[in-house]
Amino acid sequence: MNMPIPLFTVSELFPRGILPYLLGGVLVGLGAATIYLATGIIAGASTFLESTLSYVSDVPRLNRFKYIRSRDWRLVFTAGIVSGAAVYGLVLNPGVWTTDVQWWRLLGGGFLVGVGTRLGKGCTSGHGVCGVGSLSNTSLVNVATFLVFAIGTAQLVQALGVVP
Repeated sequence: MNMPIPLFTVSELFPRGILPYLLGGVLVGLGAATIYLATGIIAGASTFLESTLSYVSDVPRLNRFKYIRSRDWRLVFTAGIVSGAAVYGLVLNPGVWTTDVQWWRLLGGGFLVGVGTRLGKGCTSGHGVCGVGSLSNTSLVNVATFLVFAIGTAQLVQALGVVP
Protein backbone atom coordinates (compact mmCIF):
# COMPACT_ATOMS: atom_id res chain seq x y z
CA MET A 1 0.00 0.00 0.00
CA ASN A 2 1.38 3.39 -0.95
CA MET A 3 1.58 5.96 1.83
CA PRO A 4 0.38 9.45 0.92
CA ILE A 5 3.09 12.05 0.64
CA PRO A 6 2.53 14.92 3.07
CA LEU A 7 2.22 18.34 1.46
CA PHE A 8 4.42 19.89 4.12
CA THR A 9 6.63 18.55 6.83
CA VAL A 10 6.49 20.06 10.29
CA SER A 11 9.94 21.56 9.78
CA GLU A 12 8.69 23.42 6.70
CA LEU A 13 5.62 24.80 8.48
CA PHE A 14 7.59 25.72 11.62
CA PRO A 15 11.16 26.45 10.52
CA ARG A 16 12.18 27.70 13.98
CA GLY A 17 10.42 24.90 15.82
CA ILE A 18 6.91 24.94 17.27
CA LEU A 19 7.71 26.66 20.58
CA PRO A 20 8.13 30.30 19.38
CA TYR A 21 4.86 30.16 17.45
CA LEU A 22 3.04 28.49 20.32
CA LEU A 23 4.40 30.99 22.83
CA GLY A 24 3.49 33.91 20.56
CA GLY A 25 -0.05 32.61 20.11
CA VAL A 26 -0.52 32.11 23.84
CA LEU A 27 0.77 35.63 24.59
CA VAL A 28 -1.49 37.22 21.95
CA GLY A 29 -4.49 35.31 23.29
CA LEU A 30 -3.71 36.22 26.91
CA GLY A 31 -3.23 39.87 25.98
CA ALA A 32 -6.50 40.03 24.08
CA ALA A 33 -8.35 38.25 26.89
CA THR A 34 -6.85 40.53 29.54
CA ILE A 35 -7.83 43.68 27.65
CA TYR A 36 -11.35 42.38 27.05
CA LEU A 37 -11.90 41.22 30.64
CA ALA A 38 -10.47 44.44 32.11
CA THR A 39 -12.19 46.92 29.80
CA GLY A 40 -14.83 45.17 27.70
CA ILE A 41 -13.02 46.44 24.60
CA ILE A 42 -12.03 44.09 21.77
CA ALA A 43 -8.27 44.38 21.22
CA GLY A 44 -8.23 45.04 17.50
CA ALA A 45 -5.17 46.93 16.27
CA SER A 46 -7.15 49.04 13.77
CA THR A 47 -9.46 50.36 16.49
CA PHE A 48 -6.45 51.09 18.68
CA LEU A 49 -4.85 53.03 15.85
CA GLU A 50 -8.07 54.99 15.27
CA SER A 51 -8.28 55.95 18.93
CA THR A 52 -4.65 57.09 18.81
CA LEU A 53 -5.49 59.30 15.83
CA SER A 54 -8.08 61.09 18.01
CA TYR A 55 -5.18 63.05 19.52
CA VAL A 56 -4.48 64.81 16.21
CA SER A 57 -7.76 64.68 14.28
CA ASP A 58 -11.08 66.49 14.53
CA VAL A 59 -12.91 63.83 12.52
CA PRO A 60 -16.03 62.92 14.55
CA ARG A 61 -15.64 59.17 13.94
CA LEU A 62 -12.20 59.28 15.54
CA ASN A 63 -13.41 61.33 18.50
CA ARG A 64 -16.14 59.08 19.83
CA PHE A 65 -16.48 59.10 23.61
CA LYS A 66 -15.20 55.53 23.99
CA TYR A 67 -12.03 56.47 22.05
CA ILE A 68 -11.40 59.65 24.04
CA ARG A 69 -12.01 57.87 27.34
CA SER A 70 -9.57 55.03 26.61
CA ARG A 71 -7.08 56.57 24.21
CA ASP A 72 -4.24 56.95 26.71
CA TRP A 73 -3.78 53.24 27.37
CA ARG A 74 -4.56 52.45 23.73
CA LEU A 75 -1.68 54.76 22.76
CA VAL A 76 0.60 52.74 25.03
CA PHE A 77 -0.64 49.52 23.42
CA THR A 78 -0.06 50.88 19.90
CA ALA A 79 3.40 52.17 20.86
CA GLY A 80 4.17 48.73 22.29
CA ILE A 81 3.38 47.06 18.97
CA VAL A 82 5.67 49.42 17.08
CA SER A 83 8.47 49.42 19.67
CA GLY A 84 8.36 45.64 19.98
CA ALA A 85 9.03 45.30 16.28
CA ALA A 86 11.77 47.96 16.50
CA VAL A 87 13.47 46.22 19.42
CA TYR A 88 13.42 42.93 17.54
CA GLY A 89 14.83 44.49 14.40
CA LEU A 90 17.43 46.74 15.99
CA VAL A 91 18.53 44.84 19.09
CA LEU A 92 17.89 41.15 18.54
CA ASN A 93 18.59 41.11 14.82
CA PRO A 94 20.80 44.17 14.12
CA GLY A 95 21.78 45.07 10.60
CA VAL A 96 19.43 42.56 8.99
CA TRP A 97 16.53 43.78 6.91
CA THR A 98 14.02 40.96 6.92
CA THR A 99 12.53 41.46 3.48
CA ASP A 100 13.63 41.92 -0.10
CA VAL A 101 10.37 43.68 -0.97
CA GLN A 102 10.82 47.23 -2.23
CA TRP A 103 9.63 50.09 0.01
CA TRP A 104 6.98 51.21 -2.46
CA ARG A 105 5.41 47.74 -2.50
CA LEU A 106 5.35 47.71 1.29
CA LEU A 107 3.74 51.16 1.28
CA GLY A 108 1.16 50.09 -1.32
CA GLY A 109 0.42 46.90 0.58
CA GLY A 110 -0.02 48.85 3.80
CA PHE A 111 -2.45 51.20 2.05
CA LEU A 112 -4.47 48.27 0.69
CA VAL A 113 -4.54 46.64 4.13
CA GLY A 114 -5.88 49.92 5.54
CA VAL A 115 -8.62 50.05 2.90
CA GLY A 116 -9.51 46.41 3.59
CA THR A 117 -9.63 47.10 7.31
CA ARG A 118 -12.17 49.86 6.76
CA LEU A 119 -14.25 47.75 4.35
CA GLY A 120 -14.18 44.74 6.68
CA LYS A 121 -14.96 46.86 9.74
CA GLY A 122 -11.87 45.62 11.52
CA CYS A 123 -8.55 43.89 11.14
CA THR A 124 -7.26 40.37 11.47
CA SER A 125 -6.39 40.84 15.12
CA GLY A 126 -9.87 42.06 16.02
CA HIS A 127 -11.77 39.58 13.90
CA GLY A 128 -9.29 36.70 13.91
CA VAL A 129 -8.25 36.64 17.54
CA CYS A 130 -11.15 38.21 19.40
CA GLY A 131 -14.10 37.75 17.05
CA VAL A 132 -13.48 34.11 16.20
CA GLY A 133 -12.72 33.43 19.87
CA SER A 134 -16.18 34.75 20.77
CA LEU A 135 -17.80 32.89 17.85
CA SER A 136 -18.99 36.08 16.16
CA ASN A 137 -20.67 35.21 12.84
CA THR A 138 -19.41 38.46 11.29
CA SER A 139 -15.84 37.69 12.33
CA LEU A 140 -16.05 34.10 11.12
CA VAL A 141 -17.18 35.32 7.69
CA ASN A 142 -14.54 38.07 7.63
CA VAL A 143 -11.69 35.70 8.57
CA ALA A 144 -12.82 33.21 5.92
CA THR A 145 -12.86 36.08 3.40
CA PHE A 146 -9.37 37.23 4.49
CA LEU A 147 -8.02 33.71 4.02
CA VAL A 148 -9.65 33.11 0.64
CA PHE A 149 -8.33 36.39 -0.75
CA ALA A 150 -4.87 35.95 0.81
CA ILE A 151 -4.50 32.45 -0.63
CA GLY A 152 -5.88 33.56 -4.00
CA THR A 153 -3.56 36.57 -4.14
CA ALA A 154 -0.53 34.46 -3.20
CA GLN A 155 -1.38 31.94 -5.90
CA LEU A 156 -1.90 34.67 -8.50
CA VAL A 157 1.36 36.42 -7.61
CA GLN A 158 3.25 33.14 -7.77
CA ALA A 159 1.65 32.18 -11.11
CA LEU A 160 2.60 35.58 -12.56
CA GLY A 161 6.17 35.08 -11.40
CA VAL A 162 6.24 38.26 -9.34
CA VAL A 163 9.28 38.40 -7.09
CA PRO A 164 10.24 40.95 -4.42
